[in-house]
Amino acid sequence: METRPPSLIFGSERRHLRIETLTRLRWLAIFGQLATVLFVAFGMRFSLPLGLCLAIIGTSAILNVVVELFVPKNLRLEQQPATALLAFDVLQLSALLFFVGGLENPFAILLLAPVTIAAVSLRSRQILIIAALVALSASVVTIFHWPLPWYRGESLELAPLYRFALWSALLVATAFICLYAARVAAEKRDLQLALSAAEFVLQRQNHLSRLDGLAAAAAHELGTPLATIALVSRELSKAKLPDEFSEDIGLLTQEAQRCRAILGRLSSLSDEKQPPLEHIRLRHLLENIATPFRQYPVRIEIDCRGEGDEPSILNDAALNYGVGNFFENAVDFAKERVVLSGAWTGQDVTIEIRDDGPGFPHEIIDQIGEPYLRARAARRLKTEIDAGLGLGIFISKTLLERTGATTTFANLETGGALVTMIWSRRRVEGAESAANPMP
Repeated sequence: METRPPSLIFGSERRHLRIETLTRLRWLAIFGQLATVLFVAFGMRFSLPLGLCLAIIGTSAILNVVVELFVPKNLRLEQQPATALLAFDVLQLSALLFFVGGLENPFAILLLAPVTIAAVSLRSRQILIIAALVALSASVVTIFHWPLPWYRGESLELAPLYRFALWSALLVATAFICLYAARVAAEKRDLQLALSAAEFVLQRQNHLSRLDGLAAAAAHELGTPLATIALVSRELSKAKLPDEFSEDIGLLTQEAQRCRAILGRLSSLSDEKQPPLEHIRLRHLLENIATPFRQYPVRIEIDCRGEGDEPSILNDAALNYGVGNFFENAVDFAKERVVLSGAWTGQDVTIEIRDDGPGFPHEIIDQIGEPYLRARAARRLKTEIDAGLGLGIFISKTLLERTGATTTFANLETGGALVTMIWSRRRVEGAESAANPMP
């Protein structure tokens, strides 16, 4: 239950970058470079190789024009083409910096732009390629470059130590962006995938909880042919038939009436203001959760006690799935015993799940509830393939939070894991929803 849904794997592994995004950013860079070069040449009247600079900027503009003419705007690039285009941007800017002072030029900081785009959109291998190319280009233009444009008859020469400091700062910034931006982007993607999985699970559970509507529709459709059967059987019972047939016709009439009574109950499920299964006693809820696991070679104990009347809980699909998934994990890891307990007061309702298994790994216990945990430790799932992701726990915790639950995870001093879920009694019984109806 901890694996990524197969339909969602491609979203994390194939991080396609739109070609239109790159072309727009490149046009922004082109106009910025052109404005800067023209201002330095004509506004500040600094000496610089204007023709070479315009040729380099023109190369980038030609590439953009070709891309816009022959490539669909909605195209999402594979890893290699996206890497090639970002590498071109690095080389183009490096060539421009070569003729205008190298790393001494304040605009050398723009070498970090392609690194940032790569970090949030490409895989690790491609990110390393772009980062290595930036480091190599920065090293070259630090050593080999034309003088920085300055006032006529004057020159600005930075001390070698300061140039080395600029080079070091750029490399450190490149490494930091690669690690930080890539990590943040990966966590965001994982969170989006996990939330999508949670929505999928909740939708599936709601499908099951709405079977009463389907039953009502089936009852409506079957009502007419069943009435016809009942009518024909009554008419046949009035006819003079042999005794062996009369007994069968009587049985047919009786069973037709029984079917009509059953269909009548089914069709009334969706019409009642409070369907029979809309609320369920806490004790019965715990029994329903535990029943499918009674055949497991683990002793299952249910303990239910509290102050005052036992709460009647909304039979919510998200609540059933969340508690059930935690309970299944406890059964999987338990050695001999799992305890499913419920308690209540006038204000709160609490459900606890205890097992006597290995407990949660101490190194990740503070991270439990986050999607796609990478740590592999003593508390594993049934197979190594399923271990270490944490998606099932995240889905369950997310669904329970939507029902108003506060979920905590801990290890017992005697060994084993403890999962505690606490709800406001008014919320879990539906009193808050009734008092504050949705508009």
